[in-house]
Amino acid sequence: MGSLHHQHEAQPRLQDLNVKIQQRSMVFPSKPTQKRSLFLSNIDRVLNFDVETVHFFACRKDFPADVVADRLKKALADATVAYDFFAGRLKINSEAGRLEIECNGAGVGFVEASCDYELDDMGDLTYPNPAFAQLVHQNKDYLKPGDHPLCVVQVTFFKCGGFAMGFSTSHTTFDGLSFKTFLDNLAALAANKPLSVTPCHDRHLLAARSPPRVTFSHPELLKLGTSLPDTDPHTGVFHASSEDLDFKIFRLTSDDISSLKDKAKSAEGSPPTARISGFNVITAHVWRCKALSAGDDPNRSSTILYAVDIRGRVNPPLPKSYAGNAVLSAYATARVRELEEWPLGKLADMVREGAMRMTDEYARSAIDWGEMYSGFPNGEVLVSSWWKLGFAEVEYPWGKPKYSCPVVNHRKDIILLFPPIEGEGHGVNVLVALPPKEMDKFHGLFYKLMVSED
Repeated sequence: MGSLHHQHEAQPRLQDLNVKIQQRSMVFPSKPTQKRSLFLSNIDRVLNFDVETVHFFACRKDFPADVVADRLKKALADATVAYDFFAGRLKINSEAGRLEIECNGAGVGFVEASCDYELDDMGDLTYPNPAFAQLVHQNKDYLKPGDHPLCVVQVTFFKCGGFAMGFSTSHTTFDGLSFKTFLDNLAALAANKPLSVTPCHDRHLLAARSPPRVTFSHPELLKLGTSLPDTDPHTGVFHASSEDLDFKIFRLTSDDISSLKDKAKSAEGSPPTARISGFNVITAHVWRCKALSAGDDPNRSSTILYAVDIRGRVNPPLPKSYAGNAVLSAYATARVRELEEWPLGKLADMVREGAMRMTDEYARSAIDWGEMYSGFPNGEVLVSSWWKLGFAEVEYPWGKPKYSCPVVNHRKDIILLFPPIEGEGHGVNVLVALPPKEMDKFHGLFYKLMVSED
């Protein structure tokens, strides 16, 4: 396996990008929009935290800094007409007691910045460099105290003419798929073209039933008593750890993934499956490594969570242009002893079965659960896949991104999958953040079990 000989060890990297803010402003919708309140589904409400992504672009002489900034601002102004909620603000509806978006045209933040380094000085863009957080604007109330835009876009220009677009976006607005659609539309507007997709804003499509009917036990969800999920986004697997964490990328080539699939299919005792996907076998392998590195109790139960897109699973199916969050957490559970002893194929099959469990009735039951209880996804580890979202395939007037990535977060229970810089057909990067002792165990297990799982 190629990656076994190219483990991604720590390397020198810039700690301070020396980013200087040049200008801060607000971008408002280019046309008047109707003032209204946007209903948020129970899925949206739980995801009340920000997601930060950075998109790097090489220098294009026909797109100097001022042209890029002007085009992007104009595109955002036009986009917030089609996506009116994006220029709104979160608020609690006092009568209903639930979170919603007030579509009021208050605008999105826009920050222009410069960096004393060249893009090549950033080194390997896939390496989890916490300094990339400087390419995303952190201070949401920079114009008016207490005013928190749902999105702030920071454009940072490097000395070479290349630049980075950093988005800090409330997860209540989009999931990964709908954010990709938004970026496609933003790119089209920046090129003075019409929207590539007309967004669907009807989040009542994922509203709870009346009365709500919870027809499954939902061990993947944790009740939190009486506190509203709208008030505390930092619970469970979404909680930022205060521990010191090591960040590492584990690179799997396409050959490595094929080898893992072969091992899963051929292992004695593995159940016959119609298909072992790359995602299922990688998730199973990561689950095993995480559980075995987290402690010595063989009878401890370990639950892995992973997002399942429910657009095509509910009845009737959601339109592909659905602009909200349409993902729910599937799960698989086993004891640590079982994770150590069972063949990889069995674990991959459990991951597959967890996704197959997500029928229309199961999804509706989970949404209704959120109507009846305050709570969050409940598991030891969450695998969040950015692998095939295609952010780096968006065609802007200034070209496709050289690379797109999430800003590393301080959450030890979330493991990210995302494509290498060459694109998704060349393998996958597995980003892990763990306390040093756990990381040492995870690192050893990750490669050892890939070789020994015959």
